[in-house]
Amino acid sequence: MLVILDWDGTVCNSEARIVSCMQRASERVGLPVLDPSAIGNIIGLGLPEAISSLFPEACSEQRTQLRECYAEEWLAVRGEPLPLFDGVLATLDKLLGNGHQLAVATGKSRRGLSREFEEHGIGHLFVTSRCADETASKPHPMMLQEILAETGRPVDEAVMVGDTEYDLKMAAAAGMSSIGVSYGVHSRDRLSACNPKAIIDHFGELLGWPPLVA
Repeated sequence: MLVILDWDGTVCNSEARIVSCMQRASERVGLPVLDPSAIGNIIGLGLPEAISSLFPEACSEQRTQLRECYAEEWLAVRGEPLPLFDGVLATLDKLLGNGHQLAVATGKSRRGLSREFEEHGIGHLFVTSRCADETASKPHPMMLQEILAETGRPVDEAVMVGDTEYDLKMAAAAGMSSIGVSYGVHSRDRLSACNPKAIIDHFGELLGWPPLVA
């Protein structure tokens, strides 16, 4: 089985940093400083799509400035790597040991994902990855279609794991099974509405989903 993972909110606990960077960036540009819940709701989308959703009233120049300021704010607070959720490393090792393959489909930029792969030393665990700045943003299925084409896996031998409805809707559009994680940014009710095969409360519970059991 090919296990395709979202990154922010599924593998990496990055919500607080994303929210604070977006708030500081929007203040610099002169746009409203939104509540954390509003910003958390768009985590998983590509940055241009997220900004358009958060600030539909912003002009093109403001949106460009906001993207630049957000990137600057993110780099400014780099220090210790963002934490991975509890159980991630052990579970990834177990999945690989059971003969499964791993991939990533994320709303992050390629530069951002590469930096986190390097900081955590786990990039080698993934057979491939797709980022929002090199293909269509979620919930469009292109990320998953490209991953399947590259790995040669049929869609019924893959599963998408994510914490948002964008992840699960992307999987549905690709005809792929999905698993929701309840500890990320979207509620269990929102995830359930997308008809995933399961919703798990801890990353390690992936190992209990029947197709992934050794």
